[in-house]
Amino acid sequence: MTPKTAPWDDIAIPNADFNVRQVVGEPTVPCFWGRDSDGSCLFLVELQGDHVLQYRKNAVTVHGIRVDLSGGDPGQQRLVLSLEKQADRDLFESLCRTLVSSLERATDSSSALSITLTQIRRWKAFLSGQKRKLSAEEIRGLFAELAFLSELADQKASTSDAAEAWLGPERSHQDFIFGNTAIEIKSVSGSERNTVCISSEDQLCSLNDRLFLRIYRLSNLSEAVGARSLNEMVASIQAQFADSADIIDSKLQSYGYAPLPDYDNTKYIVSDVRSYHVTGEFPRLVRAVLPAGIDAVAYDIRLESIAPYECDNATVFG
Repeated sequence: MTPKTAPWDDIAIPNADFNVRQVVGEPTVPCFWGRDSDGSCLFLVELQGDHVLQYRKNAVTVHGIRVDLSGGDPGQQRLVLSLEKQADRDLFESLCRTLVSSLERATDSSSALSITLTQIRRWKAFLSGQKRKLSAEEIRGLFAELAFLSELADQKASTSDAAEAWLGPERSHQDFIFGNTAIEIKSVSGSERNTVCISSEDQLCSLNDRLFLRIYRLSNLSEAVGARSLNEMVASIQAQFADSADIIDSKLQSYGYAPLPDYDNTKYIVSDVRSYHVTGEFPRLVRAVLPAGIDAVAYDIRLESIAPYECDNATVFG
């Protein structure tokens, strides 16, 4: 198998300053792959005008990457991203390719700088040491939580209220809590048997008056109308929650998400959504009734056994 080549492989290391090669395409602002005299991998965004104040106001620091605004030709500035450790080159390439795609939306140099700094901020937690791709199960879980988050925003007067209600990334016992209602979100793939896994004895136990289990069946149908990848789902949420961008970005970082190109490979469509009111004799294990010494319980619930507890959206959203 031929080794994958990186965009910096055919750029010579200069004796001074840096060598660059323009990114293929027609972005609004020119972008370049580069190498400096130390052999470091660079990504440069060429800006027209003076953007020092905007950069200082929104500057972001990331472990392993230097981000600098420097002067260029008269009337120009360059935003330069420099990779500090060659071992992280694959991650740096993923970030840069995400930037290339995102910068297609730029309308001028100011918006290009804003988009670039925002994307770096979204990658910060991942590049600062997490460096772990989400598993297929985690991808489906995040996709389902974002699907409910979008629905919740449609029910709320404020997107910030909906964003604050999303507690899944903070490892709360339930994924959403709003008012006196708690919601636990689960996803199952279209091919899975009719069971759902409950990962702890606290997941179906709440101090809130109302607790619901909401299950999203996700089908991997990339060609279906409306099918979306995880990255596309995140982009949709970020657009919907533009007024609460900082909250959403923080929670995505806590979840361990960064817009890796690998997350574009699989697309899902929500083929079924069912909600269940966890009350009365609903089959579940809770900490209060476990035998002494038993802890960290995980178990499966057969969906047919909870059919009597199924409810509609009006009940869930109150």
